[in-house]
Amino acid sequence: MDSRRLLRMSATALAAAGLILSGCSGGSDAAASRTTSPPAPASPSASPQLKKYYDQKLKWRDCGVEGFQCATLRAPLDYAKPDGEAIDLAVSRVRATGPGKRLGSLLVNPGGPGGSAVGYLQGYAGIGYPAPVRARYDMVAVDPRGVARSEPVECLTGPQMDAYTQVDQTPDDTAETNLLSAAFKDFAAGCVKKSGQVLPHVSTVEAARDMDLLRAVLGDAKLTYVGASYGTFLGATYAELFPDRVGRLVLDGAMDPSLSALELNRDQTGGFETAFRAFAADCVRMKDCPLGTGSVEAAGAAMKKFFRDVDARPVPTGESRELGESLATTGVIAAMYDEGAWPQLREALGRAKSGDGSGLLALADSYYEREADGTYANLMSANAAVNCLDLSPAFTGPADVQKAVPSFEKASPIFGEGLAWAALNCTYWPTPPTGRPHRITAEGAAPILVVGTTRDPATPYHWARSLAEQLSSGTLLTYEGDGHTAYGRGSDCIDTAINTYLLEGTPPQDGKRCS
Repeated sequence: MDSRRLLRMSATALAAAGLILSGCSGGSDAAASRTTSPPAPASPSASPQLKKYYDQKLKWRDCGVEGFQCATLRAPLDYAKPDGEAIDLAVSRVRATGPGKRLGSLLVNPGGPGGSAVGYLQGYAGIGYPAPVRARYDMVAVDPRGVARSEPVECLTGPQMDAYTQVDQTPDDTAETNLLSAAFKDFAAGCVKKSGQVLPHVSTVEAARDMDLLRAVLGDAKLTYVGASYGTFLGATYAELFPDRVGRLVLDGAMDPSLSALELNRDQTGGFETAFRAFAADCVRMKDCPLGTGSVEAAGAAMKKFFRDVDARPVPTGESRELGESLATTGVIAAMYDEGAWPQLREALGRAKSGDGSGLLALADSYYEREADGTYANLMSANAAVNCLDLSPAFTGPADVQKAVPSFEKASPIFGEGLAWAALNCTYWPTPPTGRPHRITAEGAAPILVVGTTRDPATPYHWARSLAEQLSSGTLLTYEGDGHTAYGRGSDCIDTAINTYLLEGTPPQDGKRCS
């Protein structure tokens, strides 16, 4: 895999991966979720308290990364109290390269929640997006509040995160269930201790309002935006709040905002099963497949046995951390996000079955954004903080999880049990949720392009269909393939359709399919 694609995996796929293993990627009460969009807030001109924020001037400086500039955007900590405290948000850009008339700013977000948009811009989008797009747009990113360089939510130290990521997420008895619950409670308590002030103010609605501030400060009348995975929810939320300010929005690897937490987590579980079956079908054709060379079903059974084996007897990794079931599962799931990682997973599984868990541990560490020195990016902390604030928890306690496990195992015999228990984390969250699941229509918005991949592991394809149907101006573009998201993944058909939309404002025909 080339270095640029590795950067893309780190900044997008692996960031978005936190959505599921940290649980709580949606809300509760499916019946209440079928409401329509709330009214947009008043325009800046009608909000004198916000005028100072909309009138601010960015002071661009050198980032220390060749070709990129950085600045700090000020935003109110609490939009309900705009005269109160302010927070600093990290912004970066690379100017349009030309030739051709500049079209304004193109804001990008890689998802998560918790993925660094600035890191994504500097590591991939600002150098890897198609040249005609970079020629006409200033490429811009802002780390959402609570993420990376923007008032980051912090919860645990590096050693504490090491322990947290190794907790057994398939408890076999009451004692193990209590340990898992205690781990989630300790995580939440750490967030309060380290980030209590910002914790109630990292919702997607607030991040979308920050994007409107940035749009105005950059001098753009409309927002042009490419969001991946969770970034599609952020973009759709912006369209809901500010439909008249929607320019050209690409929502790639779409989430469905109308689903409850239980529905979202169970759907994602099924998405990982679909992705695993695609991996297994490829693996069993290889002589070195560590899951055998029989059927996909036999490979699945071998995968389940492997997880049971490392649960009972963890595998050495060459360092103090052993590879138990939790880290092994995370490593496998990390490789589901990009079919380019399948050979790496095949090798890592083979080594683990031979007593060397270092390969799967490396995949798990990349997923969690753990550095070699044992420190972690704040991906998982921000992920939980945003998800648990956006929508109510999937479960009220362990008894609810136990009741739901069979339905999760039906969605995925391999990953179902662990992903059901992972969704328990928001149950213990200290900050009450401020959002709810609902349909987003964004009446009056310009055409919005929704992109879905048929075998996407983290954002199942039917979510893209649903979001495109909800949006009054939604257009669906389908990639028939594997992996998470579609833009820039090798399909000329997809890239041409998106580039044409971004450069000319013309979306593809609704329902267009690419391979």
